Amino acid sequence: MPRLPRLAGAATAALALGLIAASPAPGTGPVVTDARIAARFGLAAGQTPENIALERDGSADLTLAYARQIAHVTPDGQTRIRATLPAVPHPSTPVVHSALVTGIARAHDDTLYVNYATGTGKTGIWRLAPGEEPEQIAQLPKDGYPNGLALDERAGMLYAADSVLGTVWRVPLQGGPATAWARETALEPLTTASASGVGANGIKVHRGAVWVSNTDRGTLLRIPIGPDGSAGRTETPARGLTGIDDFAFTGSGRTVVAALNKPNQVVLVRRDGSPTVALDRRDGLSNPTSVAVLGRIVYVPSAAYTTRKDPNLLLARLRERGDRL
Repeated sequence: MPRLPRLAGAATAALALGLIAASPAPGTGPVVTDARIAARFGLAAGQTPENIALERDGSADLTLAYARQIAHVTPDGQTRIRATLPAVPHPSTPVVHSALVTGIARAHDDTLYVNYATGTGKTGIWRLAPGEEPEQIAQLPKDGYPNGLALDERAGMLYAADSVLGTVWRVPLQGGPATAWARETALEPLTTASASGVGANGIKVHRGAVWVSNTDRGTLLRIPIGPDGSAGRTETPARGLTGIDDFAFTGSGRTVVAALNKPNQVVLVRRDGSPTVALDRRDGLSNPTSVAVLGRIVYVPSAAYTTRKDPNLLLARLRERGDRL
């Protein structure tokens, strides 16, 4: 997802949804402040918020995984359903055995792209253009589990992280055949009895590289994009991030905020790889799945996959500007 510009004046006030308290001085106090629940969703209806993309006015587009829906949440917390992906008879997605909408990315013209995992030929990347119905633009392996989705709009490419096939797929923005851009052990899930079976999960394009989280291995990976567009040698900027799901950069540097799903935490991971807990269950997290950042505002969807309580969208304020972290 491309980094969006900061908002100013009244728009910033609307975005913050009432988060108006002053931040502590740099270097002191908590990592984030003023956490609050901006919207809640219906667990019984399968409205489990999985991934998030932000719009210019500070509103959010969310994938509601098991409802197969794309929801829009306005700056004042109102929710409407933008689209529902078609039902699939007898879905057989690996690990989850259901059809679900996962990653989401937004282009500058407000077109949304989402991953749909079904275990059938409908598995792949779908496009939702303004005013149109969802359409599949790329097919991905039906025995895979496309999870996170990232957009490199400058290069005209989409990148999808496959959680079971240990692969990052690359697809032209206009659609077409998928290419296995990166495939290696570092992207694969673990095979131990206690493992979740989910490897590559969250994904972002940032400063000439594709960054990928691996849930089972608790790692954050960086894969440089070569001059010819090929994948470079994988680096591991951070380890020990138990249960990491998706993540977001706080600014132009290498500091990220990451959702740790089962631990019910959001952590700030600095350039040296060291994590600091920023939010937890006491703030309202309920299996956080992803993170988005706009200015100093942090958005965190929680899907309640194992807590089975209160799927929601939480907002909080970063203590410092992202470029200072």
